[in-house]
Amino acid sequence: MTTDPLVLFTPSGKRGHFPVGTPVLTAARQLGVDLDSVCGGRGICSKCQITPSYGEFPKHGVTVAEAALSEWNKVEQRYDDIRGLTKGRRLGCQALVQGDIVIDVPPESQVHRQVVRKRAEVRDITMNPSTRLYYVDVEHPDMHKPSGDLERLIEALETQWDLQDVKADLHILQSMQPVLRKGDWKVTAAVHLGDEIHPPTIMHIWPGFYDGSIYGLAIDLGSTTIAAHLCDLQTGDVVASSGIMNPQIRFGEDLMSRVSYSMMNKGGDQEMTQAVREGMNTLFAQVADEAEIDKALIVDAVFVCNPVMHHLFLGIDPFELGQAPFALTSSGALSLYAKELDLEIHPTARVYILPCIAGHVGADAAAVALSEAPDKSKDLMLVVDVGTNAEILLGNTDKVLACSSPTGPAFEGAQISSGQRAAPGAIERIEIDPETKEPRFRVIGSDIWSNEDGFADAIATTGVTGICGSGIIEAIAEMRLAGLLDASGLIGSAEQTGTSRCIADGRTNSYVIWDGSEEGGPNITVTNPDIRAIQMAKAALYSGARLLMDKFGVDTVDKVILAGAFGAHISAKHAMVLGMIPDCPLDKVTSAGNAAGTGARIALLNTKARTEIENTVRRIEKIETAVESRFQEHFVNASAIPNSAEPFPILNSIVTLPDVNFNTGGGEQSGGRKRRRRRE
Repeated sequence: MTTDPLVLFTPSGKRGHFPVGTPVLTAARQLGVDLDSVCGGRGICSKCQITPSYGEFPKHGVTVAEAALSEWNKVEQRYDDIRGLTKGRRLGCQALVQGDIVIDVPPESQVHRQVVRKRAEVRDITMNPSTRLYYVDVEHPDMHKPSGDLERLIEALETQWDLQDVKADLHILQSMQPVLRKGDWKVTAAVHLGDEIHPPTIMHIWPGFYDGSIYGLAIDLGSTTIAAHLCDLQTGDVVASSGIMNPQIRFGEDLMSRVSYSMMNKGGDQEMTQAVREGMNTLFAQVADEAEIDKALIVDAVFVCNPVMHHLFLGIDPFELGQAPFALTSSGALSLYAKELDLEIHPTARVYILPCIAGHVGADAAAVALSEAPDKSKDLMLVVDVGTNAEILLGNTDKVLACSSPTGPAFEGAQISSGQRAAPGAIERIEIDPETKEPRFRVIGSDIWSNEDGFADAIATTGVTGICGSGIIEAIAEMRLAGLLDASGLIGSAEQTGTSRCIADGRTNSYVIWDGSEEGGPNITVTNPDIRAIQMAKAALYSGARLLMDKFGVDTVDKVILAGAFGAHISAKHAMVLGMIPDCPLDKVTSAGNAAGTGARIALLNTKARTEIENTVRRIEKIETAVESRFQEHFVNASAIPNSAEPFPILNSIVTLPDVNFNTGGGEQSGGRKRRRRRE
């Protein structure tokens, strides 16, 4: 039986016996404990901090004496003097085992530490990036042992860090020798750890110990906007975020318009490819400037996008995606070099593109599946990524179904008479008094409602400029609740509704929210064509969800998650009044924010998640709405507000929908009585 001291690590519970004098870092490595170190135990990086515990531990059957570790040394004191060491902490590379000891590895010292991202719920991302930093001592050149500097650098990485079969990018050979000599044969190497196809590869080297970091980008390449999150690959922190309008919009606001442009204009696809790549380089410069870093420190990038954007980004003609059977050039995940895509970041930065699910359900939907994990939910979960082309997932641990619905740009303020993008001055929230029919609203950039003191001062610099997507959703739902709008989508006249805000507008009527004409501003109204545009968009969205429910064999879902930058700002009640989503308890309708961007970030920071989502995508069943007859049936029913055939018992228990019909000249309301919805 060994007499060597017992070393026990928490929270992993791993334990083993080691000779007296063994560094704690060495014991951790031999046991496979998740204890970080960049400098390889030289006391430079301080990433191997540990917390020793003393006393009796009956659970572990061990008693730890005060002298179980070697005494505090000069290296630890120097670090404490310069940067400060949390009381009770030691450096694992300096503390030597003297007796039985219990060692706690704090989260910040774990290689695969978890990064908490907060929104409606707490999300954890396990750190396992593609590229890491390694500090090494390289053997000096010797005339009696002829070998190249690169070979000795690779040997150092193998012997000091157990990295096997390491290769080097060409630019490393071109710059390596001066760096090695400047660092006196001590360098820090950024190594891409490779995958099943590619071996570990040296991407960058710095003389001596590099105390900075390396970065990665998580990019959600949407048809309307491009959003990027710059992440520290050592800590997982998002150090900068920014977004731009997709410059391809000038070729068409929706995806099929861009496919048509490509078909009708020779070289049109290459025009759009160049435009989006130039736009992304502009965006990358923005986030690098915001974080005050050199773009050359960005060594990895993950992209998510819909199938048309996927092809146009890669320089592939999207012609086949414009016609049945909507064949993708490739549906699998792609690992490329950034330079192949003309991206101006590190010369040999890697790019990973998540897999597509089908011809109309892309890598962005795969990213949403990675972020929200319907395949791991016991509850039946409906996930709707609301955008120009809505991606919809329905599933639980049994199976996951997916489809897309062409909602168009109406939800984002396009095709709306007073519509605009979400920007300061745009109406984003609105309420209408059901008795007086008077509106009150809030604009982006101010928390003051329009009927409150100080509103005029609050909007002095922006004015009231229009109405954005979330604002038009609330406006139409509030009009329905206030009896200004009937179930078919017709706005009543002033006589029918009892308010002068309803004005004649050609053969129909419009509702005036804001009259800024006296100050030279716009008149902001909701017109019947606006109603029709939203009806078509919401009918497409609902029909896709309802079709998946049919395929699943259910009439209800347990929870609804609204994803996308727009989905994050939708009121659940107003969405249900419109009939955008199936009837569901309001407390079971939540927002996931930009779930596609979150999925991209997970894949960036944890390479194991890439394998996970590739396997998940293969199990998702794709439903093609274009060939499903019931989609059209649901679409017709869903054109009414909220629906002409589907009962909404939960909604009707919460709100009263006035029984008005302006098509026949009627305008009598039901006196506010709560009624059972009739089939309209």
